[in-house]
Amino acid sequence: MKLAARTVSLALCLLAVCSIPAFAGSNGTGGINAPEHRDKPTLILVSFDGFRWDYQDLYETPALDRLAARGVRAESLQPVYPTLTFPNHYSIATGLYPANHGIVANDFPDSKSGDWYLYKQPEIVGQSHWYGGEPIWVAAERNGMVAASFFFIGTESDIGGIRPTYWKQFNDNISGGRRVSQVLEWLAMPVDTRPHLITLYFEHVDVDTHAYGIGSTESIGAIKRVDRYLGRLMDGIDELPYAEEVYLVVVSDHGQSGFDRSAEILALSKFLDLDGISIVGDSTYAFLYFDEKDPARATQMRDEINRVWRHGRAWLPEDAPASWHINGESGFPDLIVQPDPHFAVTRGQDKDFYLLRGNHGWEPSFEDMHGIFLAAGSRLPEGQTIGSISNLDVYPLMMEILGIPLTSPIDGDPDRLTRLLMPR
Repeated sequence: MKLAARTVSLALCLLAVCSIPAFAGSNGTGGINAPEHRDKPTLILVSFDGFRWDYQDLYETPALDRLAARGVRAESLQPVYPTLTFPNHYSIATGLYPANHGIVANDFPDSKSGDWYLYKQPEIVGQSHWYGGEPIWVAAERNGMVAASFFFIGTESDIGGIRPTYWKQFNDNISGGRRVSQVLEWLAMPVDTRPHLITLYFEHVDVDTHAYGIGSTESIGAIKRVDRYLGRLMDGIDELPYAEEVYLVVVSDHGQSGFDRSAEILALSKFLDLDGISIVGDSTYAFLYFDEKDPARATQMRDEINRVWRHGRAWLPEDAPASWHINGESGFPDLIVQPDPHFAVTRGQDKDFYLLRGNHGWEPSFEDMHGIFLAAGSRLPEGQTIGSISNLDVYPLMMEILGIPLTSPIDGDPDRLTRLLMPR
């Protein structure tokens, strides 16, 4: 009878937003906080996809300004390579470079099986074998602390047999206001079942800036809209009886920039034989995966691209800049083609067919690719601005706030942000 009731409940969830506990992992909390965690702080991790580091200064963002006055703001949040949504969100969640956590692009093949990770296919995104490291929600649940997620890369999968107690399959038809309402409902739950870690995601700025460009009416409107969602969340937190013990961390996965639309685009098919090669990217970057490994062919193609191109460079994985932290054994391609900022590469289509008005994917050193970091809570200083930081450094800060020990390797600096915290 219990199984049947749960099946009916899950079916109803397909028609409306709901909060059915996942109970998916054998090593999770089962929806109950361990007694030692019930008086610990609550942390809410909010991501504004595509929110560039300087948007807060360029446009009206009263909620972000309010958060900055209450806590810490970084000059920018540096993404990892490649500057794409899935790799960077999962790096924020794990403190690892993509080469070490496995999500090396939005779409990429498994080097052993040949199967593809495809970010727009939920059945694939939900397969656990793609995800390495220990994301923050898995660490929480494994340690007896209930976690919840209204969207975040990786939360739809049982990673190490664990996912958040409460989670949502991504659906961009669910309004930002409904997402905030659900988070506030979670925060109002009884102390034994209330999540102490919550993730919340808004895609709106990224979507509208891709479509209409930076500075467009639509892009600015999306910036103001997600800021209002944050303001509503902050208002709701302020009304909680335990508001002083709530920490709010706001990040973005990357920034965005525009194309030099008068520039010539590198069209690979015009001078290369691309038979037997799958290409991922086709704009601000191109990852070339060979059906059959052929180092000599990859080297020849690299040299030919670099001979004719003046607005970017082709790289073998082993020769790529050290700051990208990549290798050929972790899902990265046989050949990387990386345009300079504002320039583009394509397999061969006309540029008007594929170029978005705004985009990301250029290398992380390009400042327009940088995102935001703001954090506030009782142990953090108020109104402090710090320099640019790596998004890998957010994970150890969150673990310290929640009082969860670091037991798995990370690539981030464990002291860069945690040293800002005042003693308990």
